[in-house]
Amino acid sequence: MQQFGNIYHNRRILVTGHTGFKGSWLTLWLQELGANVCGLALAPDTNPNHWDLLKLDMQEDRIDIRDSTAVEECLDRTKPEIVFHLAAQPLVRRSYQAPLETWSTNVIGTANLLEACRNTKGVRAILVITTDKVYENNEWPWGYRETDRLGGHDPYSASKAATELVVDSYRKSFFNTLSGPLLATARAGNVIGGGDWSADRLIPDLVRSVQSGSSLEIRSPLATRPWQHVLECLSSYLLLGQKLIEGRSEFADAWNFGPEQEANRTVAEVLTDLKNYWPQISWHKIQKIQPHEASFLYLDNSKAKKLLAWQPVWSLADGLSATAAWYSEYIKNSRILSRQQLSAFVETASEKGLSWTAE
Repeated sequence: MQQFGNIYHNRRILVTGHTGFKGSWLTLWLQELGANVCGLALAPDTNPNHWDLLKLDMQEDRIDIRDSTAVEECLDRTKPEIVFHLAAQPLVRRSYQAPLETWSTNVIGTANLLEACRNTKGVRAILVITTDKVYENNEWPWGYRETDRLGGHDPYSASKAATELVVDSYRKSFFNTLSGPLLATARAGNVIGGGDWSADRLIPDLVRSVQSGSSLEIRSPLATRPWQHVLECLSSYLLLGQKLIEGRSEFADAWNFGPEQEANRTVAEVLTDLKNYWPQISWHKIQKIQPHEASFLYLDNSKAKKLLAWQPVWSLADGLSATAAWYSEYIKNSRILSRQQLSAFVETASEKGLSWTAE
């Protein structure tokens, strides 16, 4: 594959959190682009998991991002030119159960990584992945922009908002020289796609219910989220990373990468659409009181569309179809469609004439 100006070919790249759902897909794409990828992460916490199924051949360190010495040693060994930082505690409900783990992983872990980058020669670009939940949620019927106030009710959202502040502090305090690396953050929506088995996420929970023949328990069927396939947000990360490697300092900023407005759908609507692929699915609402979660969340992606010329490739229907196909093929035949779906995604982007597909 030759996309993103072929800038990732033979490039030394570190992906933190490479064993996770998004991290494993990103690592696959980078390897397809010819990058020399190294990984820093804990072991996968589910079985099965996308990382083990991919069987990618690469150097990896099983390190806790909270171990500053180990992180520093990893960067000294790998000497990356660009770092994609995805290592995190990524679950809202788990953050209620383990708030200190969430805060220390997401905030201190990010600070450890940025400090290691500051002390490692040759790092030219750093992209820190946060979340659409970094904004102070006012349940507005319009999308949040990058200039809106940060906040967070639950420990996960608040820790990710704090991560944005850590990044901004390092950018202004240490990376503001001509020789310093360019540092940006990316805020994406609710990500779907094959290979996710995390707890308390809609699609993995649905897959487990289908396999067991049980009814899926739903906490908030009317909650609205910006749904997008994992390859959508990864295309944005790679496009932004390209600009940073090229030394384009105007892109060292915070960026929203949400789907088009039609993809802002309720949980119940998404389940209804998925019933077209899995007719046997059923669900019911949990009656007991649940921890607080936002009921309406929508990202404004105008900045990315105007300044980065980024736009979504697949519709929500396309993303749901690809997700259902991935799990169906795995369940029936133990076969993973990740590479085939990546190729199909790139082909569609090329047909749409998106700039990052030009060779």
